[in-house]
Formats: sequence, structure tokens, C-alpha cells
Amino acid sequence: MSMIFFACVVRVRDGLPLSASTDFHFNQDFLECRKRLKALSSILAQYPSRGTAKGRDLSIHFLSSGDIACMAICSSNYSTIMAFCFLEELQWEFASSYDTTSVSLATRPYAFLEFDNVIQKLKCHFNCASRSQMKADWEKIEEELKFQPPVQLKLEDTELMNGMTNGGHAGVHVEVVPTYRMQRVTPLGILSLVLNIMCGALNLIRGVHLAEYSFQEDHEGIGNVIAFFLPFLACVFQCYLYLFYSSARKVKTFVLFFSVCLCNIYLYGLRNLWQIAFHIGVASLSSYQILTRQLMEKQPDCGV
Repeated sequence: MSMIFFACVVRVRDGLPLSASTDFHFNQDFLECRKRLKALSSILAQYPSRGTAKGRDLSIHFLSSGDIACMAICSSNYSTIMAFCFLEELQWEFASSYDTTSVSLATRPYAFLEFDNVIQKLKCHFNCASRSQMKADWEKIEEELKFQPPVQLKLEDTELMNGMTNGGHAGVHVEVVPTYRMQRVTPLGILSLVLNIMCGALNLIRGVHLAEYSFQEDHEGIGNVIAFFLPFLACVFQCYLYLFYSSARKVKTFVLFFSVCLCNIYLYGLRNLWQIAFHIGVASLSSYQILTRQLMEKQPDCGV
């Protein structure tokens, strides 16, 4: 029977299981495959981001991204493209639910066991879905697999390879994994980037000029120098947060915004009220754009 039997999410660096689907299969072949999946999960760091371990009746597919890897046990006749569609959707759902800090701080197995409900829904959806129902995702994954095919392993070799790694005889290969996809940049977002770069440049120029004067004549002006350089750094990080995905984005955004506000208030006297209002206004616009630009929405054909 062509289907997904089991799926789990593990931490790449040590193979710690974070969540898994409820196991209702107890035949010997499946239990043996589970053991091999566990062995493989502990050495994922040495492999590229996609891989398949083929067996006679069952196969293991895995997809690594950042700190986590999604793994699945499927029947050997289950479509590889469909399996990676499932794993990519599973990875997206997990990344949307938990940040990298929570994953890094997890100390016990199955710390996110409640995610099992999402895994079960996705399993049911993909076990019932046809190729025509998932045309957009099918074509996308098919193209990606042609460009970067998954590494091919033999299911029987996974335990042996795990033993070699533990014994120190196998090298570790770490691949740069892809970043999370985010929504398209908007015209207002581009405007906020331009204004942010302009504010950062103004802060840097004023800070450098004031630093030259302060170090030579006015040593008490060091506080003002710092108050110019901090907003410059805040502007740089605001641009980064808007363009790229980062965990705890909301907290970082508010910290940067309040830093800009406090520094500009501190600079009252060196800047007039209109200048202060301009810098705080740009910081507000940038913060709003960061908070409203989220991870890319799921494709309609891949929903549950």
C-alpha cells in the first residue's frame, strides 16, 4: 500500500526527537525501520539537506533546514516527490509554530509533542492527495530534485554508518541550508529600507564627526557619540530583520525601535524636534514593515 506510515521532527545537531506522529504499526519490518531512522537522525549533520534511504518495502526520507530535520517512513512505492512535498510542508508548519531558540533550549525528547496533531493531519492529507491536487507543489519539488537530487542511502547501511561516526572514523559534512521563504517585498517596504539607510548614514556621519571632535577636545561628549552610533546599528539591523527571517523577530524589533527613540531623545539639543520626529517616524515605519512581513503563506494545493 502506497502511503506515509510515520513522520517525526528532530534536532539536527544531536538527533533529539522533538515531535512525532502516533505509532500504530507494530510489524517487525516497521519496527526495524524505526530503529534505522533513529540511527540516521543522529548523523544527519554529515549529509546534505535532502536524502533518501531505500529499503525493499519501506524507505526513509529526510529534509533538513536550519536546526531541524523532518523525517518520514513511507512505503517504497510511495512517490519520492510527494514525500518531499510532505516534508517541506511539515517543516514549514513546525517553523511557523516554534522559533529556533525554543528548539535549541529543548532538553528532553518530544518537547513539542502537541505538534503531533499537525503531523497527523498532514499525513492524512498527503495519503489521500493525488498528483493533480498538488500540481503547483509537485512541479516545484520536481524541479528542485532535478537540480539538487537527494543523497541516496541504503537502509541497511544506516546503523553501520552511525557506528562509524560514533567511533570517529567518518568525516562530517555540513551544508549551508536554505533560509525560510518570506512574503514578497512591498513598495512601502522598499521605501522604509531607503529611509532607514538614509537615517543610518546620517547617524554614522554625525557620529564620526563628533567622535573626532570629542576625542581631541571634548571628552565629555562620548555619550553623544554613542547615541549616534547606536541608532546607526539599529538601522542596519532593522534592514536585516525586514529582509531576512529571524527568530524572536517581534522582541528584536521592539528593542531596536526603543533604542532609536531613547537615543534621539538623548540627542535633543544636537537635533531639533523635527529631526527627532523624522528619525523616530522612520523607525516606526520600519518596525511596522518588519512585523507585517511574515513567512510566505502556504500554497493552496498543500493545505490541510
